[in-house]
Amino acid sequence: MASDSATAQESVSPNGAAANGSGVEEAHVHHGSGDLVATRDAPVGGQAVIEGVMMRGIHHWAVAVRTEDGEIVTEVHDFESAVKKNRFYKLPVVRGVVALVESMGIGIKALGIAANKQLGEEEEEIGGATWALTVAASLIFSVAFFFLLPLGVISLVQGDNGSDIQFVLFEKVLRIVVFIAYLWVISLLPDLRRVFEYHGAEHKTIFNYESGLPLTPENAQRFTRFHPRCGTSFLLLVFIVSIFVLLPLGRPEWYILFPSRVLAVPIVAGLAFELIKLIGKHRTKAWARAIMWPGLQLQRLTTREPDLEQLAVAIASLEAVLEKEDPREALKDDEIGMEIVA
Repeated sequence: MASDSATAQESVSPNGAAANGSGVEEAHVHHGSGDLVATRDAPVGGQAVIEGVMMRGIHHWAVAVRTEDGEIVTEVHDFESAVKKNRFYKLPVVRGVVALVESMGIGIKALGIAANKQLGEEEEEIGGATWALTVAASLIFSVAFFFLLPLGVISLVQGDNGSDIQFVLFEKVLRIVVFIAYLWVISLLPDLRRVFEYHGAEHKTIFNYESGLPLTPENAQRFTRFHPRCGTSFLLLVFIVSIFVLLPLGRPEWYILFPSRVLAVPIVAGLAFELIKLIGKHRTKAWARAIMWPGLQLQRLTTREPDLEQLAVAIASLEAVLEKEDPREALKDDEIGMEIVA
């Protein structure tokens, strides 16, 4: 690894860019930990799945999974965002909500594909209805656990005491605490460790692509596993942005208070989407790094260092997308609503 780091340092010019001999400009610098970080953004995203990774470009998404016999199996799908079909969907905040819904849909399909790839020949595939029920239950749990539970606890504890500002601030702080505690607990589960390793592989591979270096497991391994457009960072931003969105509402009656928290979710998510996209594009600026820092630290819970075999799976998924399209050549209109890294 020492020789790799030395080589990388020599390949980077003072502004973080260099030619790699393939016509693609390299752009990467050293992270504080000694790992590499890409200095520019690219319209690609992804998600860790069971024993694999989903990668998405502008018009295609792919799932690569390593089966029990060690083979990497890849499946590619076309995709056309609804953002292109309606001008209203292109508006700031609205485009974020649309993109997040579309990303969730792709993610659910990817999870189903990965799960079915792990089944034996005599096992029955998991049907769409089963996945739909699972996702619906997960959404209900998320809203109840992360939004309504903190609200109910603060309402009981504070009662009629304290100001409206205190009420909203205490509610949001408790929500963030619950969120971090939840991530910490699930990070201890052995079954999720490999998923978190594939999550790290996804981030490293995207950094590798954004940097312009050739896509290889060895190159990807040199990058940090903490990506500014991670879904973990995004969720933390959602909780922070909600403070500013809901603060003007104060503490209305309960029949307005509880529905307002649920109805505000799309607005808050849309605003957070715009913010995390902006951060991703200006990741080298001091203000962006300051906003990124808490989310990057939180990724210590949701990512783990992958091995070269896991990185090979993530690269296979991204290469399957790149065989169909070149995201770098996408028009600006095509990039509108591009989803975050999961």
